[in-house]
Amino acid sequence: MDRAFRALIERTFGDLLTGPVRQRHDETEMRIRPGDVPAVVRTLHDDPALGFEYLGDLAGVDTGTDFQVVYHLWSVVTPDWLRVIADGIPRDQPRIPSITFLWKGAEWMEREAYDMFGLVFEGNRDLRRIYLPDDFVSFPLRKDFHLPDDASRSPGGGVRPMEDAATPADAAAATVRRTATAR
Repeated sequence: MDRAFRALIERTFGDLLTGPVRQRHDETEMRIRPGDVPAVVRTLHDDPALGFEYLGDLAGVDTGTDFQVVYHLWSVVTPDWLRVIADGIPRDQPRIPSITFLWKGAEWMEREAYDMFGLVFEGNRDLRRIYLPDDFVSFPLRKDFHLPDDASRSPGGGVRPMEDAATPADAAAATVRRTATAR
């Protein structure tokens, strides 16, 4: 753990952090709001004291109540990998700014997160399905997605069609997404 690096992150981003900076082994973690992503990653990339020029990974996460986007960054300045978590993306409007302006390779990673979670990366010039067919209407890595042979359901509960996701009990009619009908 690079404790000097942790102090630098806390000084540099102070009010933009939504939680404590955490460290474990060779990884430092910081949490930010989705709207702060462009400013934070630009500073991480452009500031010579930070120098995070390599985006190792970008992944979506469904916590069950909201979404997160997790960025893994690497720099020659510190031996620690940096995990930046954009936290609190609402389920009904899963939008976050794209980082393709800084890392062109993020386009494919954002497309994957869109395809699997339905996360919309505003500013991505080619946001379309990457794995699933274009007419597929659900997002398979969401917690409310059920396979037809979902073993967690009781045997007497029947089989759910592939894309018939369970609708949250408190969902407003306007926020319930369209699902395919069984044939």
